[in-house]
Amino acid sequence: MSIEATRMKDSSVVVIGGSSGMGLAVAKRAAAAGARVTIAARDAGKLDRAAGEIGGNVDARVLDATDEAAVAALFADIGAFDHLVTSASAGAGGPIVKADLDAARGFFESKFWGQFFAARHAAPHIRETGSITLFSGGSGRFPSSGLGVEGAVNGAVEAMCRALAQELAPVRVNVISPGLVDTPIFDGLPPDKREKLYQAVAARLPVGRVGHTEDIAEAALYLMNCGFSTGSIVDVDGGFAVRR
Repeated sequence: MSIEATRMKDSSVVVIGGSSGMGLAVAKRAAAAGARVTIAARDAGKLDRAAGEIGGNVDARVLDATDEAAVAALFADIGAFDHLVTSASAGAGGPIVKADLDAARGFFESKFWGQFFAARHAAPHIRETGSITLFSGGSGRFPSSGLGVEGAVNGAVEAMCRALAQELAPVRVNVISPGLVDTPIFDGLPPDKREKLYQAVAARLPVGRVGHTEDIAEAALYLMNCGFSTGSIVDVDGGFAVRR
């Protein structure tokens, strides 16, 4: 049995946004390592399909992560557990001065407040040896004129991580900052345009490819298992940060 499986066996992991993409990959990896997994997301149909893909000891819960009362009720019902991973959010790109305000507020509600509510209400139930893993993005530290709204939200998530790492100690709190990852969020693009996007990004990265959801799952399992990592921003971006 691997060290990862030994550490994860019989632990309990909650993945908000676990019905697709990066969250689903994290849930699969945790379950394969022997953890009891709860996935939560808005779409009941996606949750059912995801639960079937994960197999094993998985519980699926319908949840609107922006509804604080629903988030609080979820964790009160789950009770004591070990690790929280929050990957759910809706995106809203664009420069700050031209951003659609409703879309920008919606993005902040989803990515910042959704993770805020999750951490706030999960904290009393996480065992002392456990962890919280939040999600941000490179635009929080590497600003772009076209990604001002995303950058502001991601920066807020990373600041929250550093504060929570101190407030919740010894529970560990970290952030994964993904680069471009091949997930269903890009399924709306025509296949040829999606492939051109991936190729253009890959050509600028030291690793020569875009990310896979399994790359993110690998990082999430590391952060759950590494008892000496807290307050960290872990870039899983193919080397984007070093090319800046």
